[in-house]
Amino acid sequence: MSLSANISVEAPIENQIQEIAYDGTEIYQLPPTLSEHLAKCATKIDFSKTSSDIDLLQQSIKKEDEKKEEESKDPKEQFQSSLWPWDSVRNKLKEALTEVCVLSDVLNIAKEKRYMVLDPIPQEPPEVKQMVLVYARKKALASAANILQSGVERLKAVQSDQGVNRTNSTDFHIELLRLRRNWRLKKVSNTIIGDLSYRTAGSKFMHPGMFEVTKAEDEEASSPPASPSGSGAAGTVACPKINSALRVNVPTELQGVAFIKVITQKDQEDLCTATVNMMGSTQLVPQAGAWQQTLEYAQNVLFCKELFNQLAREAVQLQAPIPHVVVGNQIRATLLPGIQLIISLCHSTSSDSNNSSEPIKDHDHVLEHSLHQLLREFHHKNTHHPFPHPASGPLGPSKKRMLAGPSAYDRHELLEMTKSQTLLEQIIAQAQHIFTRRRTQYVLDTVARDVKDPMITSHWNAMNSPTMSCVKINITSHGYDANLRTSLVIHVKERSLKCICRDGRIMHMSYEPQELRDLILCQISQHQIVCLQNLAKCMAWQILSSSSHLGIGSVEPLGNASSCVLASPNSDRLIAVQVRCDSQIDVKVFIAQSPAKDFFPGSLVQGRHWEHLGGHFKEVRFDKMEGKNFHNKMEFLMASLTSQS
Repeated sequence: MSLSANISVEAPIENQIQEIAYDGTEIYQLPPTLSEHLAKCATKIDFSKTSSDIDLLQQSIKKEDEKKEEESKDPKEQFQSSLWPWDSVRNKLKEALTEVCVLSDVLNIAKEKRYMVLDPIPQEPPEVKQMVLVYARKKALASAANILQSGVERLKAVQSDQGVNRTNSTDFHIELLRLRRNWRLKKVSNTIIGDLSYRTAGSKFMHPGMFEVTKAEDEEASSPPASPSGSGAAGTVACPKINSALRVNVPTELQGVAFIKVITQKDQEDLCTATVNMMGSTQLVPQAGAWQQTLEYAQNVLFCKELFNQLAREAVQLQAPIPHVVVGNQIRATLLPGIQLIISLCHSTSSDSNNSSEPIKDHDHVLEHSLHQLLREFHHKNTHHPFPHPASGPLGPSKKRMLAGPSAYDRHELLEMTKSQTLLEQIIAQAQHIFTRRRTQYVLDTVARDVKDPMITSHWNAMNSPTMSCVKINITSHGYDANLRTSLVIHVKERSLKCICRDGRIMHMSYEPQELRDLILCQISQHQIVCLQNLAKCMAWQILSSSSHLGIGSVEPLGNASSCVLASPNSDRLIAVQVRCDSQIDVKVFIAQSPAKDFFPGSLVQGRHWEHLGGHFKEVRFDKMEGKNFHNKMEFLMASLTSQS
């Protein structure tokens, strides 16, 4: 048995001599780094061989090793079975673990850069052809020179045009800056697109409302001058009379002038008199060169179309007692029996404004203004939500809804809170109120004109809401206004009237004018009687009886009759007054005296007090008496009938 010893083979410490100087100094070559050594070893690998060749080589090597092992093994051991049945599984798992560990080490080395740096393998430098580089650089310089030359020529053309037409031309960028101050613009590729819609204000109208901004000289050079009316999907708005560096391309459906026309009229025999796509208008189309005015008119067209679209959708969805009618560009709604509200969309251009055959009727400017206000208020509510109180509360509920919890609102109040009126319902309510107010004014004016005594004065409240007005009526007698002043307050609503009388009574009436006329005539008759009673008290006359609604005589078709009976201070004279208010004021006065001419105290009646019984009443020719009014005549009559004793 021979002894074995470990022998270490190491590289020599001294490095190879790279250079020897003239003075005999030796310059050694530095040892290679690990990365350089790895790169040197990698250069020795032939990567031209395919993976199949490498696999064949490895298989041949494995076969040779297996043959050597079989030869070296004992024949007895070849037939010996494995001691453990899972030995093959263990070997496979061990080999897999080894490969995974190797892969993990390689990834750590390549990622962390602490153990080894992978340098690229040096390859042979490609052959450089100098002429190819020269031609490539020459071509690149020529293209750059062409770009610069075209820019210089364009600047020269602009300068020359400004020198010729310096007073008439406007700089494109300055006008674009002015345009951007009032309108939303954005650049898409090489075009400038503007937005006319009200989406930022909360509008949900589907029309895009886009317009295009171009430069005037580019458009004139690329296309011939177009007609003022325009053609195609988007007409170019241009005018040769106005020099402008901007050209605004507005869509065809937004060109021209549009407005909402509101008419209230009585029912006609033909309910569907709408002219489909009627475009009649007397307004003029703005000049095409004024881009600011053109955009304003286009935005107004878009606003009117959105308003009419909203009203038409609500008219179809609402379930009214008399269904609303939407035909073409008209909406018909019934306000009161026999009265209709017609809302029309009028859109005119320069071509069809002269061809309008239907004359334009007088339309209600107040309702048109209210429609615009309602839509703008709707936009404002969509973007301005009330702030929560406290600040940590949810955003969105109204202030009234936030107070529902602390105020302990019940289910009915919560349901009423959720109800809201549509634009069409609000404008119908305003139109109904206008008609009811006009009828009330007409009744008050006609009664004040027909009835001279007493005087009727109406005071309309200046601070009113769109759906309710207030009027105060004072009934006075000339010269006796300090004696009595009858007041009546009327709240005019959409389809009803609320009357508050002087004694505190509240009466609710419909929109029929006859009911209001009847009430005022009743108040006139009561005023005359009450004022006469106050006058009688001042003159020491006694009030024997009084009735505000006389139950005898013929039944009045309108108004009522009031009466009272007065006695002189000595009870020797009686005055019976009857005031009937029908189509005109009818006053009848009767006089009786005591003792009667046919009274004989000594014959049948023994008591002297029976002589104070009044005799037969005689009617006085009241219209022939002197006096300015009813109370003045009654004052003279009571003064003349008062005895001196």
